[in-house]
Amino acid sequence: MSVFIVGTLDTKGEEIAFARDVLESVGVDVHVVDTGVIGEPAFEPDTSAAAVAEAAGTDLEQLEREGDRGQAMEAMGEGAATLVARHDEAGTLEGVLGLGGSGNTSVATAAMRALPYGVPKVMVSTMASGDVEPYVEERDIMMLYSVADIEGVNQLSRQVISNAALAMAGMVTHDVDIEGSDRPTIGLTMFGVTTPCVQTARALLEDRGYETIVFHATGSGGRAMENLIEEGIIDGVLDVTTTEWADELVGGVLSAGPERLDAAAERGIPQVVSTGALDMVNFGAEDTVPEEFRDRTLHVHNPQVTLMRTTAEECAELGRIIAEKLTASSGPTTLALPLRGVSMLDSEGEDFHDPEADAALFDALREHVGDGVELLERDDHVNSEAFARAIVERLDEHMRGANVAP
Repeated sequence: MSVFIVGTLDTKGEEIAFARDVLESVGVDVHVVDTGVIGEPAFEPDTSAAAVAEAAGTDLEQLEREGDRGQAMEAMGEGAATLVARHDEAGTLEGVLGLGGSGNTSVATAAMRALPYGVPKVMVSTMASGDVEPYVEERDIMMLYSVADIEGVNQLSRQVISNAALAMAGMVTHDVDIEGSDRPTIGLTMFGVTTPCVQTARALLEDRGYETIVFHATGSGGRAMENLIEEGIIDGVLDVTTTEWADELVGGVLSAGPERLDAAAERGIPQVVSTGALDMVNFGAEDTVPEEFRDRTLHVHNPQVTLMRTTAEECAELGRIIAEKLTASSGPTTLALPLRGVSMLDSEGEDFHDPEADAALFDALREHVGDGVELLERDDHVNSEAFARAIVERLDEHMRGANVAP
């Protein structure tokens, strides 16, 4: 097995050779993948740029002739992703290390995102001190800022690249005795304003013998859960906090995209879904709230987060969308409605308490949900212990019915 270094040997050959030598000096086998499309490689790689292009369904000469750097980087990223995934499936890959500026950061992280969670992934990048979401997305990629440009081996780059290589070496040469689990795994979604419910539910599920993974419903959290459901790591879902759909609909900053709620429905795994935090849309600092929303009901959660109350009209549309998503499920599904409020801020006397908006949400859910979805209505607040116990009990019944209980 080898650590794969993904990089452009025509422009970063010296630096990649240095990283390779550091890894080999501590006994790690290395496989270098060339993703350069400008010129000849500085040394002979284990996988050529031509092979990477071929894996993407194109050829290197064509990319060179067309001279479209953006298109070339996209193709090399696709090819690198295909190749490393093949090696991972074959059991010949231990981890992936990348070095580069914006171009190879895009390519190498595309390869990293093609790998399962847990496979070591380290990216040394000039882009790592800014917004890394486009590179990381929802994967477990370690981003290390190069400080200076990756151009030559000097006293600074030597230290940074060595640190990255040795971090990778440590991950692939030391097997930590991490206790495994064969218990069924439940994915839960949580926001600060639904924490009491989820904490109670998690404890109850673990008392019943389930493993739990809690996802922060910040957009990336919801996408991460959807990915893990697709990969078969999650066996059931207690989707307490569907707030990401409010951001998707209204234009907040924490959307998980239009595919949110699709994975569990498509896989047919047991799920209990509720309406946690659908009373709010998320923005950044108060002065970042779009002008069109400045006269709406706002709540400053902290200096970096401002929340906006959803209107009755928005809640009705959210109810329709979520009901239709759940109706498409091929597995046992329950829609749980906490009629006393959907978040801490939606309690009586709090900033977002709006019975009319909540009624619009619940009415739309009732109207549009299909016959195959069980409707569980509780005269409880979402954060009450009674509500948490009720939804755990229902999910446990679904899991037992599907023969995936502890």
